[in-house]
Amino acid sequence: MIKAIEIRKKYGELEVLKGINLEVAKGEILSITGSSGAGKTTLLHILGSLDKASSGKVLINNINLNTLSEKELANYRNKQIGFVFQFHHLLPEFTALENVCIPAFIAKESKKDATKRALELIDFMGLKDRANHKPMELSGGEQQRIAIARALINQPKVVFADEPSGNLDEDRSKDLHDLFFNLRDEFGQTYVIVTHNKELAERADRQIILKDGCII
Repeated sequence: MIKAIEIRKKYGELEVLKGINLEVAKGEILSITGSSGAGKTTLLHILGSLDKASSGKVLINNINLNTLSEKELANYRNKQIGFVFQFHHLLPEFTALENVCIPAFIAKESKKDATKRALELIDFMGLKDRANHKPMELSGGEQQRIAIARALINQPKVVFADEPSGNLDEDRSKDLHDLFFNLRDEFGQTYVIVTHNKELAERADRQIILKDGCII
């Protein structure tokens, strides 16, 4: 599903990633760990097309992201890739349902179809009775579940998550981790998760460790 070939990333003289080679299978949950500054988030952003490598290439589902124009890349990202971050980034003026629908509206889905799919996902998250609440009326764990529903609305092939449970307590973190595995089993997506959480890292199908921009 994902193939990264000789990924390097430089910021001036500082080389953050030093020739990363990585393959991720369809339906696999991969965790990326390592100390702060090891290059984890940089790698995740490059794999997810949010940033460009200084050299090397990334293929997702046999499509070379380097060959896409900015417009094609934005369209591909919207329809094929889901993102979950440490901070939920929900829009405060919209309800949970409206937040989940936004990527579908960007993809030109009809309001009827987007709303139907969003409600199904919110129900799957166990938040059916919270659909019309605004983010400030939701707990941290509920906000993160809504953010995950938003990431899944366009049925992406791959989901990238950056410290998704970083702001949650132990119980809510475990609930969120359970959810990732349930979602994988239900929808068959591939997950790449950057995490400092030892339990999640070790529970993944495979764990890689980054140190000084290299996989060790």
